[in-house]
Amino acid sequence: MRYIELNPVRAGMVTHPADYAWSSYRSNAMGKTCAMLEPHEVYLSLGATPSMRQLAYRELFLQALDPVLVNDVRAAVQTGTPLGNDRFRKQIEQTLRCSVGQLHRGRPTKT
Repeated sequence: MRYIELNPVRAGMVTHPADYAWSSYRSNAMGKTCAMLEPHEVYLSLGATPSMRQLAYRELFLQALDPVLVNDVRAAVQTGTPLGNDRFRKQIEQTLRCSVGQLHRGRPTKT
């Protein structure tokens, strides 16, 4: 959620996610109602009450995202590969019955 909400900030379009007109930040962090949004279960797990969830959501944005994570998310989106640890990838491969992830490019090295 933070990656998506912070995209307009990283792009220099706004200084804070609440300033972006199409952001769900105002709903998730400030309680503004929007008929188009339905809370995600991860968001709902942030607290027992709306005010607790909003506070927890705002606190998520007090720290910048790790640049390595931002690059990992971008690479996964650009290549259409799942983002997760090896165990997660293996679960995806078993479910789909095919390999996922990036393969080495080019010819195999000669031995």
